[in-house]
Amino acid sequence: MAKETTYEEIARDLKNRIYKPVYYLMGEESYYIDRISDYIAQTVLTEEEKEFNQTVLYGSEIDVATIINAAKRYPMMAEHQVIIVKEAQNVKKIEDLSFYLKQPLMSTILVICHKHGVLDKRKKLAADVEKVGVLFESKKIKDTQLPGFISSYLKRKSVDIEPKASEMMAEFVGTDLSRMAGELDKLVITLPKGVTRITPEQIERNIGVSKDYNNYELRSALVARDVLKANKIIKYFEENPKTNPIQMTLSVLFGFFSNLMLAYYAPEKTEQGIANQLSLKQSWQAKEYMAAMRVYSGVKVMQIIGEIRYCDAKSKGVDNSSLSDGDLLRELVYKILH
Repeated sequence: MAKETTYEEIARDLKNRIYKPVYYLMGEESYYIDRISDYIAQTVLTEEEKEFNQTVLYGSEIDVATIINAAKRYPMMAEHQVIIVKEAQNVKKIEDLSFYLKQPLMSTILVICHKHGVLDKRKKLAADVEKVGVLFESKKIKDTQLPGFISSYLKRKSVDIEPKASEMMAEFVGTDLSRMAGELDKLVITLPKGVTRITPEQIERNIGVSKDYNNYELRSALVARDVLKANKIIKYFEENPKTNPIQMTLSVLFGFFSNLMLAYYAPEKTEQGIANQLSLKQSWQAKEYMAAMRVYSGVKVMQIIGEIRYCDAKSKGVDNSSLSDGDLLRELVYKILH
């Protein structure tokens, strides 16, 4: 099986002006598809060259023949022409593109943006793309990988972020990377002159997430078995339901304890070993899992996951006619801690 091409490899080659005749960008995560196609659109040609040599097509408006005819044109007074096909998932009989790939024009850079799905890699088109160009799958990021993405994104802007602030952003925004990038850009803009570190206080001021009462702090309280703190946070959630919906809290807790269950199967019970097991980009992220493993047994974690599922069902009205979201969370926390 061929090694999968990474975003970092594509970005490095593009920066060095090493181009392929075709880029087939596909997957559930649109962020990296947009970044690659936008970078090609912005940097390959000069503004003067773009007028005659850069074309954007939309999958719902064209067929494969239109793409092939455009790709077979030679550039005018430029080294390359760029063809970008957006919404390529709507192009019928896209597999017919293989006819062009038998002998692609090296002066054409054809960028196919196929979102919300992927090519069957066993089919001929996928193999033909890999022979002459780049086949890239942009996969949905895992919750555990979000802090690593946040740190890397900000590092490119010469900005640092405190671990707690990173967790707050991950909890607030979730795995929509395009939205995450937008929120991080807003935070960078609000940094005072000379300040290059994002803190929980700044997120509280500009994003509206409490630095003391959030799902990250609730999770920490459960790991520390701090009953008082956990119940204070639940009371705050109950008083601010719009910014702290129970479904978000249950999702965070379910994700944490599910990962904790996986951590028990790590070959090495070290920070790095658990980080590898959970696909964490930073080993420090494993510290909380190690702390939780000291206070919760594997059997208890399995019971907790069951209780979270039961609480989720009750929050949606199953076998529950009277308990409020606050009462449900208090009941869940009691069962987790006892």
